Amino acid sequence: MKGIVLAGGTGSRLFPLTKITNKHLLPIYDKPMIYYPIQTLADAGIKDIMVVTGGRNSGDFLRLLANGKDFGLKHMAYTYQEGEGGIAEALGLCEHFADGQPICVILGDNIVEKSIKGAVDAFRQQERGARILLKEVHDAGRFGVAEFDGDRVAGIEEKPAVPKTNFAVTGIYMYDASVFEKIGTCKPSKRNELEITDVNNAYIKEGTMTYSFLDGWWTDAGTFDSLMRAANLVQQTRGAAATPATDTSHGE
Repeated sequence: MKGIVLAGGTGSRLFPLTKITNKHLLPIYDKPMIYYPIQTLADAGIKDIMVVTGGRNSGDFLRLLANGKDFGLKHMAYTYQEGEGGIAEALGLCEHFADGQPICVILGDNIVEKSIKGAVDAFRQQERGARILLKEVHDAGRFGVAEFDGDRVAGIEEKPAVPKTNFAVTGIYMYDASVFEKIGTCKPSKRNELEITDVNNAYIKEGTMTYSFLDGWWTDAGTFDSLMRAANLVQQTRGAAATPATDTSHGE
């Protein structure tokens, strides 16, 4: 399985922080934002990764990440997305890199607490189709929201005014090679972008979409509030991990 980190776009919601750098190079506590999704893929056993970037500062990714050896990768590739054509368009640029293999895609501003290896291993056992990771949230209307029919996902609605459930589709997706054919059938949305929700709904219509629930906390970092929240969550997690457990035993 190959990994893809989508780190394009202009980061307009974080202006003026993004006036002189790409959003995904901003710091989250003690590391650049892009480090976190790459490490998530590497920890799941994915060692061949492509980064999709864009904007005027794309060369900074190569200077920062080089060949990926600091993450234990076998290979780090790069490609460039012109403008803001949407997540699905960015993914479509990776067809040659994927080379017919299954892929795990993660948005460059998505940060998770725990490993996704269980979900990745489950997808490796699928003969075909896709797998998404879901997380119950209190503000589901900000995201794509999953609707269920029994134990299967019946549909995904993008940023609904009245969410049918509280289960958000996180920015982590796993696809077989047919994803590029599905992207090719997508039509631009009202935002003039190719929406990843349309790709996911194509798999649902096909009957090949599965899902896993994400363990631990999850956040994006695409707004000022979520950027701060991400840094606080990482800091708190690091602090908890560094604090030794209290010895409650009593010697005689």
